[in-house]
Parts: sequence; structure tokens; C-alpha cells
Amino acid sequence: METKNTISKEVKVQNIQLVDGEFTPSQASDIISALINQKINYHKIEGLQLWERDHNNDPKPLSNRINELEKEKRLAEEFIAKLKAKGKNLKINGILNLSIAD
Repeated sequence: METKNTISKEVKVQNIQLVDGEFTPSQASDIISALINQKINYHKIEGLQLWERDHNNDPKPLSNRINELEKEKRLAEEFIAKLKAKGKNLKINGILNLSIAD
């Protein structure tokens, strides 16, 4: 009971401003690529760990997520390339929103 009261009094949402600003296309490409690559690597490592524990584990959900991230990365690269060709900078506003899972 006491733990529930403590949790209900705590902040239930936490926002982390990860990226905020104006960037050249080169800088934006580096930032976006680094973030997406890190997430892809996380899923690859997670997949290996799951496979080590259970060789019958279905790798499809993680493979699908990796493919989605790679597609998003390509789309971002295309978008950034178009802006670079026009001599435009980019604004990036990246917020992580943390909340309690029910």
C-alpha cells in the first residue's frame, strides 16, 4: 500500500530533450544516423541475447523493427539530401517521453 502511495505522488511523465536546434544537412545527417544506428544495434544485440537463451526464439519481430528503422534512416537521408541541394538547414526537435507502463 505504501509503495502505491509513493508512486502516485511521484512524477508520472518525464521528458528528455535529446536534440534541439538548427543544424546543417551534414550535422543533421550525422545526428539522425547516429541515433538510428544506435537503436538498430540495440535490437541486434537484443536479438543475439534472446537467441543465446532460446535458439527457438522467433527473430521476426526484431528483424521487422530493424528493417523499419533502416527504412526510416533511408527516408531521412533522402529528405536531408533534398534540403542540402537547396542550401537549407534543418531544425531537429527530439524529445524522449518516458511514462509509467500500466
